[in-house]
Amino acid sequence: MAARLLVILLLALAVAAPPARAQDDTANIIVMQADEVRYDDINGITTATGSVEFAHQGRILQADNVTYNEPADLVIATGNVVLVEPTGEVLFSEYAEMTGDLREGLIRGIQILLAENARLAANGARRIDGRITEMSKAVYSPCELCEDSLNHSPFWQIKARRVIHDEALQDLIYYDATLELFGVPVVYTPYLRHPDPTVERRTGFLTPQYGSSSTLGYNLLVPYYFDLAPNRDFTFAPLVTEDEGVVLFGEYRERTETGTYVLDGSITYTDARDNTGQKTGGDEERWHLKAEGLWHYDQTWQYGFDLYRSSDDTYLSRYSINDADTLTSDLFAEGFRGRSYASAFGYAFQGLRPDEVQGEIPLVAPLLDYNMVTDPDEDGSFFTIDANTLALTRNDGTDSRRLSFEAGWERPFLTDGGHLFIYRASLRGDAYQVDDVQLGNGLPDYSGFVGRVIPQTSLEWRYPLQRQSGSMQQLVEPIVMTVLSPNGGNPAEIPNEDSQDFEFDDVNLFSENRFPGLDRVEGGLRINYGLRMGVYGYGGGRSEFLIGQVWHAQDDDTFGPQSGLDGHFSDFVGRVLISPGRYVDLLYRFRLSNDDLSFRRSELGFSVGLDWMKLSGNYIRLEDAPINVVDTSDAREQFNLRASTEILEEWTLQADWRQDLSGGGTISYGGSLTYENECIAITGRGERNFTDNIGIDPETVIFLTLKLKTLG
Repeated sequence: MAARLLVILLLALAVAAPPARAQDDTANIIVMQADEVRYDDINGITTATGSVEFAHQGRILQADNVTYNEPADLVIATGNVVLVEPTGEVLFSEYAEMTGDLREGLIRGIQILLAENARLAANGARRIDGRITEMSKAVYSPCELCEDSLNHSPFWQIKARRVIHDEALQDLIYYDATLELFGVPVVYTPYLRHPDPTVERRTGFLTPQYGSSSTLGYNLLVPYYFDLAPNRDFTFAPLVTEDEGVVLFGEYRERTETGTYVLDGSITYTDARDNTGQKTGGDEERWHLKAEGLWHYDQTWQYGFDLYRSSDDTYLSRYSINDADTLTSDLFAEGFRGRSYASAFGYAFQGLRPDEVQGEIPLVAPLLDYNMVTDPDEDGSFFTIDANTLALTRNDGTDSRRLSFEAGWERPFLTDGGHLFIYRASLRGDAYQVDDVQLGNGLPDYSGFVGRVIPQTSLEWRYPLQRQSGSMQQLVEPIVMTVLSPNGGNPAEIPNEDSQDFEFDDVNLFSENRFPGLDRVEGGLRINYGLRMGVYGYGGGRSEFLIGQVWHAQDDDTFGPQSGLDGHFSDFVGRVLISPGRYVDLLYRFRLSNDDLSFRRSELGFSVGLDWMKLSGNYIRLEDAPINVVDTSDAREQFNLRASTEILEEWTLQADWRQDLSGGGTISYGGSLTYENECIAITGRGERNFTDNIGIDPETVIFLTLKLKTLG
C-alpha cells in the first residue's frame, strides 16, 4: 500500500482576490489526500488515485479517482463516489462532475441517504448552489427492501418523473408522482410536496383515523397541523360522522418564557337532546372546552388554571371525548420554599349525572392553605403549622366558611437497643360560619357560628429487626401507635363537605386522623398496631407483608356501618407485595372482618411477562362497602385484564377485558393489532362497550390508522 499523501491547495493564490481579507483565503482551502497524487503544473491539473478524500468548507468527497482542474475549477470523481454534506446528508454515485467548492455539478446514478434512514435514488441529478438537488426519474422511500416480495420492492415508495430536494427549505418536491405499495401503483398526483426527514414539525396534514361505531356510524378524523412559530402551534381536526354530522376539533398550544398553556375544544351543530340524551326536535350547538396553563413567577411561586366545560350532560360521552361524570375548573397559585408550602385555589364544578342539580353543586373559592415544617433540631425535633381558609357557596343548599389553624411538634427518640419512638403533640382550632345546615331528626336547618378546639397527642413505637441471609436482607418490624384526643369533636352543625370519600385501608392504618379532609375528626383514645415484614434482595427484588388493626376505647358513630371502624376493634387491613424481579409485580390489599375474618375487601393487581409478552390486570371485591362515611351499597366485584404480545418482530397484539362479577356481566372488551416497521405504522382496534351511559346505548367501535413515516 502506497503511503498516504496530503495536499493542501490554496485557491486564493490562483484567484485574483483582494489580499486584505485573510479569512477568505482560509475559507478557500481545499484538502486532498490519496494513495497517489500527481500534479501537472503546466495545465494546473491534480490527479489523485486510491482512496481519495477531497474536502472543502465542510463538504467531503470520497472516490477511487479524483481529478481537479484548477483553471476550470472542475472536480471529476469516478468509482464509489461518496459526497458528505455538512448537514449529514450522504450522496452515493459512480460518476460526478462538481465545481471546486463541491456546491454545484452533475451526478450520474445518484443515491441519497437522508435522515431517518430515508433514501432517494435517480438516474441522474444536478446540484445547484450547494442546497438544491434536482433529480430525474427518482424514487423515494424510507423502507428496507422486502426480500420475500416478488420484485424486492419496499413496502411503499414514491416514484416521480422529477424530484427536487431543497435542503435550505427542507422540502422534497415531486412532479408526476405515483405512490406504490409493494411495487403496485395505488395513487397518482401531478404534484406532491412534503418536508424531508430532517424536519421535526411543519404545517400539513397529520395521520387520519378511519372508524365506525354504532353511535356515530362511519367516521373520519382528518387532523391538519399549523406550525405557527417555534413556541406555538395549532391542530384543526374535523370529525366527519355518518349519523351525527361534523364535529370540529381544535387544539392550540403555546410555550411562553415562563410556562405553557393549551386550549382544546370542539363544536358541532346537530340534533338537540335533553339531559337523558333523547332527541327533542330541531338542531342546536353542542360543544366542549378544555384548557390548562401553568406559569412560573419565580423560583418559589407558580400559578395557573384548568378549565373544563361542556354544553350538556351527554355531549362528551356521545362523541367518545371523555366518560367523566364531573368536570372540574380551577384557578390557582402555589409556592414551594424549603419544607413549606402555600396555595390559593378556586374551584367550579359541572355535574354530568342526570340526577344532579347544578345549583346544589358548590363553588369553592377561595381555598387557602399554608403548611410549614421547620428544619429539625440537633435532636431531630421540629414544629409544624397548618392553616386553612375555605368558602363554599351554593345557589341551593348549605353554604359554609371555614377557618382552621393547627400547630404541632414532633420529636423522635432512638434507644441504644434500636427502639424508635416518635412523639407528636398538636393543637387545632376550627371556626365555621354556616347557612342552612340540615340537622335531621325533624330539627330546623341551622345557620350561624360553630367552632371546636382539638388537642391531640400520640406516641409511635417501632422496633425494626434486620437479619442478613445470603444475598437477602430480612426485616421484621412491629409498630404500635397510641393516639389521644377528646371524644366526639364533630357537632352536627358542621357540614361534612371534604371528608365523605373515606376508606379504611393499609394506607391510613397508622394515621392520627383517617379522614381525608378537615370537616371530620377522629376522636377518643385509640391504638393503631400492626406488623410489617419484608425480604429484600441485592438484585432489586423484594417481598413485603403488612397487617394491622385499630382499637378504639369508645364507639365512635362518626364512622358508618361497614366502614370497618364502627366498633371497639376495627377490621384487619393489610397488603402483600411480591416483586422478585423486573418480570413479576403483584400487590394484594385486603380488609378482614374482625368478627369472623371474612373478606370485606379484596384488591389484587398484577403484571407479569417478558419484554415481548405482558399480562396485567386487577381484581376488586367490595362486600357491602361504604361509598361515604354513612351510606352503604351492595357488594361489588369487578375484574380487568390486559394482555400484549409481539407475535412477530413487527407485529403487536393487545387485548383488554372488563367484567362485572357481581351480576352486571361484561362491561367492555376490545383488542388492537399493530404493524410497525421503519417506514410504516398500521393500527386497527375494535371494542365493544356494554355500559348503558346516559343517552348512549351499548356500542361497537372500530377504527384504523395508517401512518407512512417521514411523509409529512
